[in-house]
Amino acid sequence: MGFLAATGRAFLIFLEATGRLALFTGSALSHCVRPPLYPRQILRQMIDIGYYSLPVVGLTALFTGMVLALQSYSGFSRFQAEGAIATVVVLSVTRELGPVLAGLMVAGRIGAAMAAEIGTMRVTEQIDALSTLSTNPHKYLVAPRLIAGLTMLPLLVIVADVIGVFGGFLVGVYRLDFNAASYINRTWEFLQPVDVISGLVKAAIFGFLIALMGCYHGYHSKGGAQGVGAATTNAVVSASILILVWNYLITGIFFSTK
Repeated sequence: MGFLAATGRAFLIFLEATGRLALFTGSALSHCVRPPLYPRQILRQMIDIGYYSLPVVGLTALFTGMVLALQSYSGFSRFQAEGAIATVVVLSVTRELGPVLAGLMVAGRIGAAMAAEIGTMRVTEQIDALSTLSTNPHKYLVAPRLIAGLTMLPLLVIVADVIGVFGGFLVGVYRLDFNAASYINRTWEFLQPVDVISGLVKAAIFGFLIALMGCYHGYHSKGGAQGVGAATTNAVVSASILILVWNYLITGIFFSTK
């Protein structure tokens, strides 16, 4: 009976957290589409998410493309299929590695920052002060971050795709002695619009999830500095897990075979 009680208690806690998250998401989405909006706050979050995340996303994409080219060569050379390296690099980066790695990097950087900032405002009662001043916290704090995450991560992924493919090109041409024109032709030959579109759809959903988890855990943090630290950790972990789960779901939608 003790095991059943513990299982039931855990299940009820899970349902409570799921319902609270669903209500928080619905409220945040409604404030994203209803005026008034705060353009200055949205622009500030766009700069923070997009511009300041460019270095880490760019470096990650560059070395990922370079490593992918090296690993593909070491594997394909066993089957005399070195000509497929350019195709593997561009498809892997645009479909999977670009959006997933960019999402994980942004989750570690931005998700933690959002949770820490909003969590600090919660424990220091600044959010209650906003409500006292007739400013809706969801509209002022949450909606701008969701809009910025939804719009800026696809732009980051476009940059990551270009840099990642360029990294593979550098290794292929200057390390593996491929012909530059032939490598570029192979890159364009098998790249289709759905490959890029699927990555951008993933990026938009990942950006929304990162901002949502950061805002949600920060908004519901409690217990002083220790609570803010726990909210920051939970925001990064939950966003990373959701990115991997939704990556599989979206891949199944775009590239499922009967």
